[in-house]
Amino acid sequence: MTGRRRSTLPRPSTTLRFRTACTAVAATGASLLAGCGVLPGDPGGSREPVTVMTFAPEDTQATNMPGMPAMAKAYARWAAARGGIDGHELRVITCNEQNRPQGAASCARRAVKEGAVAVVGSYSQHGDAFMAPLEAAGIPFIGGYGISEAEFSSYLSYPVNGGQAALLAGNGEQLADACEKVSLVRPDSLAGDDLPALLNAGLARGKNQESADILAEEDATDYTEQALLARKRAAQPTWTTTMAGGDRPGCVTAALGDRTETFFDSFRRLPDDGRQVRISSVMGSVGQPLVDRTGGRNGPYEGAYITGWYPDAGDTRWGPMRDVINDHAFGDNSVDPADAGVQTTWIAYTVLDKVIRSLDTDRVTSGKISHALDQGVEVSTGNLTPPLRWGYEDMLGASGYPRIVNSSVTFQVVRGGRLTEQRKDFVDVGRTLMDAS
Repeated sequence: MTGRRRSTLPRPSTTLRFRTACTAVAATGASLLAGCGVLPGDPGGSREPVTVMTFAPEDTQATNMPGMPAMAKAYARWAAARGGIDGHELRVITCNEQNRPQGAASCARRAVKEGAVAVVGSYSQHGDAFMAPLEAAGIPFIGGYGISEAEFSSYLSYPVNGGQAALLAGNGEQLADACEKVSLVRPDSLAGDDLPALLNAGLARGKNQESADILAEEDATDYTEQALLARKRAAQPTWTTTMAGGDRPGCVTAALGDRTETFFDSFRRLPDDGRQVRISSVMGSVGQPLVDRTGGRNGPYEGAYITGWYPDAGDTRWGPMRDVINDHAFGDNSVDPADAGVQTTWIAYTVLDKVIRSLDTDRVTSGKISHALDQGVEVSTGNLTPPLRWGYEDMLGASGYPRIVNSSVTFQVVRGGRLTEQRKDFVDVGRTLMDAS
C-alpha cells in the first residue's frame, strides 16, 4: 500500500471446541501414528487453547450478517483439521449483536467473561457500546466490518479495510466522470450523517457538483418517495439533457445495508419519465448474492457501478477461502463466499493466524496479540488486500479515521449478471479520505 501517513441481549453463544486425535495404525509389528497432536490438558507441554469471539446481527429488522459467525466456525473446523494454529486449539465463540447497543455491549462483556483474547471479524454499528468493555479488558478488535467510527479510532482496533468511509469516498471517485449528477440515498442515522461528505470528496475528483442527500429510514418496507426524489435530483429528462449538450446519465447511489434491495425495488417500479439514470452502490449494500436472486443479467442491477474493498468474488485469489467453505461449512447457506462479511471474516482470521504464529508462545494473551500488532507485524492476505500493518507510521491519520491502514478499494460493475472488475488493481482513496476529513 502506498501513501502511508502518521496519525497525529444476545442469544446464547456457541463455543466450538475441537480436539486433535491420533490414529494408531499397526503395520508389520510396528505402530504408525498419523495426524497426531498433543491434546489440551494432556501431559507433554502442550500449548494452551486460544479463545476468540465473532459477533454480528442475526434475525433483525435491519442489516443482518449471519455469514460472519458462520465463517468463523468453519475457520475453526479448518484450523482443527490442521492441528490448530501453531499448536493452539482455536475456540470460537459466536454472539448475536442484534443491531442494538445493548446487544453489542453484551457480546463484548461475554467475550471478557469467556476469556477471549481477541474479537475477530465482527459487525456492529455500535462501536462505542462494544469497544468500551473490550478496552477495559485489553481485548483487541481485529478486522471488524468497518461500519462504526470506533473501529478507526480505538487504540485496540485493528481494521483490515477502510470501512464504510473508504467505500463512499471510492464510490464518489468511481462516479466522478461517469455521472452528470448524483443522488445519495442513505440512512437517517448518526452513522449515515458522515456519508455525504465522503461521497462528495470523491466526486470532487471529477467534474461533479455535490450530491443530493436523500434521507431514508433504515428499516422501511417501501422507498417510493425517496426513489422519486433521488431520480428527480439526479437527472433531467432526456430531451433537456440533449439540448444542454450533456451525454452523461444521472446516477442514484444507495448505501442502506440490507434495505438497499428494498430501495432499488421501489426505484425500478417507478413509471418511466424519460430520465437517464444509472444506479450504483457499495459492497455490503449490493453484492453478488443480491444480483443473483434479483434476476442476474435480466435484473435491475445489470450495469450498476459497485465499489468494494476486495477483488470480485470470482477472482482466483478467493480460492483458499472457497476450499475452506466447501470442506468445513457443511452446507451452511449463510456462508456465501461472495458476501463481503464472509470475506472480511476470512481476512480477519488470516490476520489472527499470522499474529499467533509470529508469537511462537505456549500461552497467547490479548496483550501479546495487541503488542505484536502495534509493533508492526506484517500480514499478507494473498493479495486480497495490500499487505497489512498497524504500526503508528502505517496509519492514515485522517480526522475521524486515524487508524485506517488500508485505504484501498476496488471498482466493479455488473456485466452479464456478474460483478466484474471495472478497473484493474486497487484504487487508493487515502487522499480523498483526508480531504473529506
